[in-house]
Amino acid sequence: MSNQKITYSDLPLLNRDIIENVQQLIEHGADKVELMMDGDKWDDMELLFEPVAKQLNELSIPFSIHPPAWDINLTSENKAIRNASFNEYKKSIEFAGMVGASHVVIHPGFCFSPAFNKKQAQQRASVYIKELCGIAKPLNVHLAIENVGYNGTALFTEEEFVHFLDDIDETAGYLIDVGHAQLDGWDVPRVIKTIKGRLLALHLHDNMGSSDDHLPIGTGKMDWENVFDTLHEQQIDCDLILEYAPGTSLETLRTGKDFLSERVFAR
Repeated sequence: MSNQKITYSDLPLLNRDIIENVQQLIEHGADKVELMMDGDKWDDMELLFEPVAKQLNELSIPFSIHPPAWDINLTSENKAIRNASFNEYKKSIEFAGMVGASHVVIHPGFCFSPAFNKKQAQQRASVYIKELCGIAKPLNVHLAIENVGYNGTALFTEEEFVHFLDDIDETAGYLIDVGHAQLDGWDVPRVIKTIKGRLLALHLHDNMGSSDDHLPIGTGKMDWENVFDTLHEQQIDCDLILEYAPGTSLETLRTGKDFLSERVFAR
């Protein structure tokens, strides 16, 4: 894994200028950038796409795309919200094609009340993701299906998630968010081993075990040694994405990259 590259999410720079964010991340050692398409700078998406894509394509760095994360729910109990969420994902996939992005992160949805049927929500997610695969495949963009939700809002158990893509086109793969997995009590090394053939990326951040803090690696309660051992032993080849909270110092991203280089790659 000595040639592995490290991706920085621009989440720490949320609500700041898109191009300047990427330039700053490059200056702080990013090998690749995952663009979080949320916040007021992305309000006029359709008008932005062409000029922003042109500027991004002039920068010497590859991208992945994270569509809007707040207020988006593909499995909402409200049909209008489901349709709006699908359309936002569709636009994000089209933008990904414009900048040659490797993948687009997809949140399959959330179930916010025990009154709602999670099996029905899972079926809705499957239908939408199959349709999104049809949009992404001709653009040579993969869909990275992320485990999201905690404290009862997640659509899937660990076992359900690792089989969710069994009947879905290979355009879709998995993205394991280790922070979310920890909050849901998942065995992260086991999950990685189980889905390694379709694992596109890991979102790497830490927490204290009660909320989705997006702390730097090593500052929370995550058992990183077992995760890193698994990455090394299984020769996992996927994007490693540092996804730290808004406002996190960019020097902390560089520290995280150095930490991964020492603990995962230099073996």
